[in-house]
Amino acid sequence: MISKGIMDTSLERIRAKIAELETKLADLRITERELQALEKLPARKTRTAPGPKPRRKPQASNQEESRQTIGAAIAGVLGQHGALSAAEIADHVKAAGRDISNRAVSFSLQALKKRGLVKSADGKWTLLKARSRRARP
Repeated sequence: MISKGIMDTSLERIRAKIAELETKLADLRITERELQALEKLPARKTRTAPGPKPRRKPQASNQEESRQTIGAAIAGVLGQHGALSAAEIADHVKAAGRDISNRAVSFSLQALKKRGLVKSADGKWTLLKARSRRARP
């Protein structure tokens, strides 16, 4: 038989894990919107438009909803400062008032690299120029 104290502790752990997973899900939704927004960027534009709003938002993401996406912030920093290391990018994003970890910046850089939006050489990250989609005569 399980005592009430053990059961309460187990329920608290389960609730904490659910809250943690909901936070991770909100972060993944933000990353998805970032990638969608970056795919739609025109070649000459340095600012990004906000991504599409998700159909259903978890309560934990209300504060994050009004902020610029991580990918957009990284693109802005690279567009403004040129080639930088991941740690330097994180410092610039933090200096702009966003609480972000170096790990989150690295994760976002790898996602942007997969999309062909940034590249890394000698430990420095740079934006890639967008390819023109117009047909040549």
